[in-house]
Amino acid sequence: MRTVLAVFLPKHIWVMVAVYFVASLAHFTHNAEYIAFYPGMPAWLTQEKVYLAWLGITSIGIGAFVLYRFGFQALGALLLGVYGAFGLDGLAHYTLALCSEHTVWANVTIWSEACAGLLLLLASSLIFGHRISLAARGRDG
Repeated sequence: MRTVLAVFLPKHIWVMVAVYFVASLAHFTHNAEYIAFYPGMPAWLTQEKVYLAWLGITSIGIGAFVLYRFGFQALGALLLGVYGAFGLDGLAHYTLALCSEHTVWANVTIWSEACAGLLLLLASSLIFGHRISLAARGRDG
């Protein structure tokens, strides 16, 4: 039996969400566990704050699914895009230090999160546009 979410979200979107979730978790976990070794990180940023930031960002993705569940597909797609857009924030590491100053694994987690987030942002933007188009024609349901 298909769930309500499965009806409104194509399978490839579920895959993108899962990939982004894992990439984001990997990046934030790496940040938190190796924060002392990340070049240029501000002293006020602690391991706990990194994990709390990840929970905050992840709650945006959960909020998108709640909106979908209650029939707000366009708003859910918009929030899902915001969730994906947060993946690009990891690129801010390169404003603190060059790519070559980060470890290979740090670069892998940064770029994995950014690429997965960008794909999710683009895909959800297409869904959002489609839902808005349907609503404008009076067929949103």
